[in-house]
Amino acid sequence: MNKFFLGSKVKKSKDSEAVVEKQEKILVPKRQFFASISLKNRIMFIKQMSVLIRAGVPLLSSLYMLQKQSKSKSVNKIIGQIIKDVENGQYLATALGKFRKIFGELTINIISIGEISGTLSDNLDHLVATLKKQQSLKRKVISASVYPIFIIIATLTITVMLTVFFFPKIIPIFKSVNYDLPWTTKFLIFMSDSMRLHGLLISLVAIALIIGIFFLLKIKKVRFWYDKTLITLPLIKNLTQVYNAANICRTLGLLLNSGVVVVRSFQITSNTTTNLVYKRALNNIADEIVKGEKISYQMEKRKNIFPLSMSQMIAVGESTGKLSETFLYLADIYEEEMDDITKNLSTTVEPLLLIFMGILVGFVAISIITPIYGITQHLNPR
Repeated sequence: MNKFFLGSKVKKSKDSEAVVEKQEKILVPKRQFFASISLKNRIMFIKQMSVLIRAGVPLLSSLYMLQKQSKSKSVNKIIGQIIKDVENGQYLATALGKFRKIFGELTINIISIGEISGTLSDNLDHLVATLKKQQSLKRKVISASVYPIFIIIATLTITVMLTVFFFPKIIPIFKSVNYDLPWTTKFLIFMSDSMRLHGLLISLVAIALIIGIFFLLKIKKVRFWYDKTLITLPLIKNLTQVYNAANICRTLGLLLNSGVVVVRSFQITSNTTTNLVYKRALNNIADEIVKGEKISYQMEKRKNIFPLSMSQMIAVGESTGKLSETFLYLADIYEEEMDDITKNLSTTVEPLLLIFMGILVGFVAISIITPIYGITQHLNPR
């Protein structure tokens, strides 16, 4: 169990519903600048604020100090607006709520609970630990993807260079001899001529296609289909499941441990989840909890996206009344599992990449060697 999360319990309100109702009233965003803060800078901002508040520095003074320390103009602008709102008597969470897309639902709600319960510095510490875990998971997924992407790009680059620069030099030999070329060579000649004569057009079409796919993924129905596909693909399925399970459990554990009611915790977690399949599932589970359904039962019904161990452990947490501890424990387990998956992914994918390289380069080699051998045989006297 992560003692960091459990060592300093947040004071729970006797009426959790009243706390959440109060919380929701103060979190009404009014405006957002066209600016962004990286996850690394957000973690640094929250960590520094936690240290200053724990040291007894007033909130406004802490914000002024953070603004002076920042070298980014966009961050200075955002902190400046937050300072104005706090000076006008608004909660810090309300000020941050105006930049909801930048700071995220999780940050705003955890800070709001901390302000209401008087445990802001503790909540900020818990939030920093959670964001660091999420950052670590994201880095693992990216690092696991780098090797396969690099191999694919390198293979395609070598193939294009052979087709565009080397192959055209021997095409005249094939055309000068009355020999019926195999279909592989004819196809390669077609590809070579197309890339040489219409290379710019092909490049523009490829770029337009990539941009088109990017904008298509902005459409909810298309994005939902894409996210659903990730959960069904053999090699990516387990990685997607464990990654989302780890993030969901960590977020739910933090929210419940901070005093947020169960239904609201699921709604906030849904808003922080990028995968639309999981987002819909979490919202549906929140609706079922309102009707009196158990969390474990609802997750067991969705075993295609939630691991079976998740529903089983949550059932234990529900029966013992230690739901937040259970979610944090599950988060630790799935994060360790993510380590194993990302470490073994290159070993699993490497044979497939070698097969892909062999087929592509082999196709080009056969397309060149086969007609040369045929022509030499055709020219030999009988």
